[in-house]
Amino acid sequence: MAHMPMVDWSEVLHPRSLVSETALVRFDESVDDPEDTVYTSAERTAAASRSTWISVALNIGLSCFQITVGVLAKSQGLIADGIHSLSDLVADFVVLFASHFGAKEADADHPYGHQRFENAASLVVGMLLLAVGAGMAWSAIGKLENPETIPQVHAVALAVVAVALLAKEILFRYMLKIAKRVKSSMLVANAWHARSDAASSLVVGVGIAGNLSGYPLLDPIAALVVGLMITKMGWGFAWQALHELMDRGIDEEELAAIVDTLKATPGVRGIHDVRTRKMGDMIVVDAHIEVDAAITVEAGHDIAVAARHNVMARHRVLSLMTHIDPWRQPDLDHLSVPRR
Repeated sequence: MAHMPMVDWSEVLHPRSLVSETALVRFDESVDDPEDTVYTSAERTAAASRSTWISVALNIGLSCFQITVGVLAKSQGLIADGIHSLSDLVADFVVLFASHFGAKEADADHPYGHQRFENAASLVVGMLLLAVGAGMAWSAIGKLENPETIPQVHAVALAVVAVALLAKEILFRYMLKIAKRVKSSMLVANAWHARSDAASSLVVGVGIAGNLSGYPLLDPIAALVVGLMITKMGWGFAWQALHELMDRGIDEEELAAIVDTLKATPGVRGIHDVRTRKMGDMIVVDAHIEVDAAITVEAGHDIAVAARHNVMARHRVLSLMTHIDPWRQPDLDHLSVPRR
């Protein structure tokens, strides 16, 4: 039997690692990756659908199992963990919905396509995590205020938590691998939602173990910790998605790679005023290209076409709009224009 890798739960509990791996994931290793040209929109949609349906099947089974055993074993923590698994189902269906509509071709009303369904879906997943985390924290506080209502838990609940923890960690690693391969921030958000569920199972397990050892307050304390963790993660996803919906530019490293590709195009003497914005997991770029002032308009156009082709072939760029400027000539583009 293959040896399972140890779970590094510091990634879950340490705020810095959460931010760097989840809401702020940048796919830095994919810059200039030839694989950017491999996955079409249809292939990315298929990957999202396949991994999400696997998550749906697992979460249905786990949630039913956890809630049933939680009721029989008198474990409020296990019941809450099962309800948390049900919230994953909502996130999964949001991803399926966004993947379906995000793959639609551009039309008259949406000339850039429908990729921003993915950004909106990430925002919904973040809001869902916020709601689930806040609800769990509120319930835990209620338990702490009334410790006499905490029952003795049966030991079978601890075994169920261990099974759920292993299943969710495997699901997280699978979904994150697919998300990074097809470069989908929406799938990254959903994968980390699965990890948050695994983290909650871990803390619930600690609470159940404490209850069994004669420390019943550990159960609601564990639930409170889980609630705060999920709330923080939800805030990160929602804030990131909100920025992308407001046309925040890409990170400096990926921008520099695009600029280098533009500069490498024969005939391009300089680049300035490069602006970017996210469209789903694709990028829309505007750039001013400087060419020799003595060449013809047709020659300048051919250079711009070549630059556009090079960028779109090498990077995950959906559209590149170029403006031709004469090299070493005064740039009059930024002169103030009188307004009526």
